[in-house]
Amino acid sequence: MSTQSRSQVIQSKPIGEGLDGFCNAFNLICDDIGVPNSSQALNQVSYEDTQDLLVTLVSTLQVLPAAPLLHSQNGGKSLFYDLSRLHAEVRSDDFDAKRPNKFVWDAVYNAVYNAVTKLTHPPRPTSSVQQTPLSINTGSFANSTEHCKYVDGVLKEELGHLHAGIPSFFEAFFGDVPGLRPAAQAVFDKCKEGDSLLFWVESGWQGWPEGAKEKDVLSWFAPLTDRLLDLAKEHWPVSGNRRRPLAQPHRPLQGSTADCKLDIGFVDNPNAGVNSKCQWSQILIPGELKSNPSADKASKAWLDLGRYAREVLIAQDSRRFVLGFTLCGSLMRLWTFDRLGGIASEQFDINKDGLQFVSAMLGFLWMNKEQLGFDPTITTVGDKRYIEIEQEKGKERLVIDRLIRRVPCVAGRATTCWKVYKEEDPDTPLVAKDSWQYPEREEEGELLRKATKNGVRNVARYFHHETIRVGGQEDNICANVRKGLDITKATNYKPEKPIPPPSTTRRRTSQRDGSSSVPGQKRSSSCTRMPLPPSKRTCLSSPIKRAVANWVHRRVIVCDYGKPIYKASSQISLLAAFKQCIEGYESLHTQAGMLQRNISLNNLMVNEDDGNPSQRAFLINLDLAIKEQRKQSSGARAKTGTRAFMAIGVLLDDEQHSYMHDLESFFWVLFWICIHCDGPNQERVVPRFDKWNYLNTEELAGSKKGIVDDEQDFLRTAQTNFTPYYQPLIPYVNRLWRKVFPNGERWRAPNVQLYHDMKQIL
Repeated sequence: MSTQSRSQVIQSKPIGEGLDGFCNAFNLICDDIGVPNSSQALNQVSYEDTQDLLVTLVSTLQVLPAAPLLHSQNGGKSLFYDLSRLHAEVRSDDFDAKRPNKFVWDAVYNAVYNAVTKLTHPPRPTSSVQQTPLSINTGSFANSTEHCKYVDGVLKEELGHLHAGIPSFFEAFFGDVPGLRPAAQAVFDKCKEGDSLLFWVESGWQGWPEGAKEKDVLSWFAPLTDRLLDLAKEHWPVSGNRRRPLAQPHRPLQGSTADCKLDIGFVDNPNAGVNSKCQWSQILIPGELKSNPSADKASKAWLDLGRYAREVLIAQDSRRFVLGFTLCGSLMRLWTFDRLGGIASEQFDINKDGLQFVSAMLGFLWMNKEQLGFDPTITTVGDKRYIEIEQEKGKERLVIDRLIRRVPCVAGRATTCWKVYKEEDPDTPLVAKDSWQYPEREEEGELLRKATKNGVRNVARYFHHETIRVGGQEDNICANVRKGLDITKATNYKPEKPIPPPSTTRRRTSQRDGSSSVPGQKRSSSCTRMPLPPSKRTCLSSPIKRAVANWVHRRVIVCDYGKPIYKASSQISLLAAFKQCIEGYESLHTQAGMLQRNISLNNLMVNEDDGNPSQRAFLINLDLAIKEQRKQSSGARAKTGTRAFMAIGVLLDDEQHSYMHDLESFFWVLFWICIHCDGPNQERVVPRFDKWNYLNTEELAGSKKGIVDDEQDFLRTAQTNFTPYYQPLIPYVNRLWRKVFPNGERWRAPNVQLYHDMKQIL
């Protein structure tokens, strides 16, 4: 190769008329569409013509005498070879043959340098579609002890802003309790009569403890409630167990992961006492007591009650919402916690508004199950529970075999899964799944139906889906659960922050035939056209204001039943199931055009029962799935997932979600299993990784990057933390690491070969 300098080569090998052919082609196109010949004309030239011009330009430059003699700036043999790699973007430089030779070659060098740089270090794909923002909730914990010092911070973020002081709260939740209003008035009148008055107009309730210490208030509360029930006996509207308050503030209730205690709660057992062993599954209405009236705020009494509501919702698989109360000093609020968070009544003083207190207590004691928040479409007959679904031929009952899983959270999708079967076919298992979803999102049931119709394999197969109806109307939070209450009327209302609109990219359209180019659309293998540079983006002048959030209660039934992948009976079964689940994800992606976006421990299933007709391994949960080629955002305010398995790029939220992120999540799931499972049925908590449940997204991304940024460090982490059962998998997990994180880095460009590579290693 010539040792001459660039300037010497350019002077000795002039371009001459070498670019005339290209310029003539460009001029013809400009004349054809009626625009002046200039670099700005590229903004009006069609996609196809621009690609043809680029091919012509590169070919023309390669045959110029100077091209083989000019040095490469990118480590190649020469500029000639660099030009052969120019497959990136249109440049706005005007390659005018009348310009000085040096200008032309400088422009070529700049174009090639930028192009080759992008080929070797391509930018991560960004989205012109607004990404659904990440949110965090307590249901995303994996292998956690749920220490209160960690959980409370996450729960506070999950609940968001608790709206208190909402007018008409009592009428909305207690107004349809039969006979409550006249009964409460009659009972309160009796409290002010007779020789032993229970309520004094001047001072309030008899025996109210001075200083309102918790122990003294509890001693006062239970006997008074029993007395109110006795006075209301003649007004008792229904038959059934007599409820009573249970006070065990120093004894953890059974069924709580973190040994959570409850100040006071109403239970159905009339014999429940201080020494009774009680479970969260028995608590109908939780209450929180504080001696200081100033504790009536979000960081104290309200958060504590939210913690109790979470335990009740976890333990009671058909509970849609939980009613409760706070009593700070003598100041009471009535509450409901649902899948959007919590709302409360206006504050009232029980010693000044005795009638309101009596009405609330009798209401709690008399409400039926539906009024307390239980799902009426789930019924009990004898010793069996049934789910009623709406089919074209009418209602059909499915027998509930057992609860599979209920996500432990208050606000969120709150997915609940049961193993069920049709009454006439007990040997064929089905899975019923209830969840709360944004109405703006496409229904999971529809996505599953499309996937099944498209022949997607190793993904749970569709059977039925519906939107649940309660009280004759669609079961959603705003209209049905919250009875149409307006949170904007709350005394502490804070409007949601408006979300800026997504940028929209205008597509270049041919003025000749009206055709357009859609990003991601496959072109024939013979096509050599290159992508256009980003066009100008249009942006609305003001952010989008959104209506109050809402969730809709939906039910999906699928034909496949299995157990979570980490319960596989052997290492071979585990790896085989992983391979099949990746095949399922690939099938969903390539055959149905969907991204699942929530690869986690409980969404990868294995079936090792020869008598079970379900698939041997399969992917579940399309709650967060999207169509890959969507043209606009789903409209959902947030998405949650199991944070421990989220890809680094998803945690940093700087990339459009790709199948590459989900393949990375497969890696994190296997990595997590090898650390936290010492066999099919032995799980453990590892403090170093328990923190992954609570770190903010940026800190978690940094922690994950520290795991994978060096091969020797990664191997040391695996050798130190993998359980003895999974130590033999270290070489194979390391091979996966090399493919998922080449050179210890995040992926830079989509690589469909990764599907094959991961399956081959597994």
